[in-house]
Amino acid sequence: MGWSAPWVSSADSAYNRDWGWTREDGEYPGVSFYVRTGDDVFLTYVTEGRGVEPLSGFAGYLDRTVFGRQESWEDSPTGWPTGDPHTRNRRHDEYPAE
Repeated sequence: MGWSAPWVSSADSAYNRDWGWTREDGEYPGVSFYVRTGDDVFLTYVTEGRGVEPLSGFAGYLDRTVFGRQESWEDSPTGWPTGDPHTRNRRHDEYPAE
């Protein structure tokens, strides 16, 4: 369609920490969208946690598995593994070596 949409990164900046997506205990999912008109920049949308799911290919699949996401708030049978939300999400190089 001939559209051009520039993508930018927050790498090497305080942006993620300012939004609260980078915390002392790790990274949390978050996304924001802006539009620029001339020299003016407007924040048009921001969300975190479960609001970023449309951008994730795996979240919907986890919800359909027998254990779900194994988050502490879920109504899981006794003995099923659970944990705090978003603690199992890591970058590919952050998993422990086996």
